[in-house]
Amino acid sequence: MKKTSLGLWCLLAWCSVGFAQERVYRCGNEYTNNPVVAKERNCQPLEGGNVTVIQSSGTRATPPSRPAAAPAQASSASSASRVADTAQRSRDADARAILEAELKKSEERLAALQTEYNDGYPVRTALELRNPQGYLERTAELKANIERTQADIESIRREIARQR
Repeated sequence: MKKTSLGLWCLLAWCSVGFAQERVYRCGNEYTNNPVVAKERNCQPLEGGNVTVIQSSGTRATPPSRPAAAPAQASSASSASRVADTAQRSRDADARAILEAELKKSEERLAALQTEYNDGYPVRTALELRNPQGYLERTAELKANIERTQADIESIRREIARQR
């Protein structure tokens, strides 16, 4: 008798969950379970499984305005700014390390390009011996890459100087 009673309870719980869910409608990128709103916006009903909608931080409503902070909270605000200052210093140090690594990488790339360019006379490949136009195109491309890399290095150096 107890097994039957337990099975009946499970069946009843499962059925109540199935009937308790409301119909969900999709309105473009929004979802609603309000049939009046769905009808107004001409939304499509969703069939199948459950829908979980997670709001992104960009679409959250702003919290209601609060009264002015009490004097006791003023000391905690100053300590929060100290934490923010140390965090900002850490971010600045990370940004500087990234810029210095990028500068080193660009300088190495420039050195490799200049070696390949060979003062305007790169080494010809077997294909370029038969096709002089290909050699001219590669030479022009190397020169443009060198100029672009030099401009990148200058801008990275300006950014590093600006952070000091």
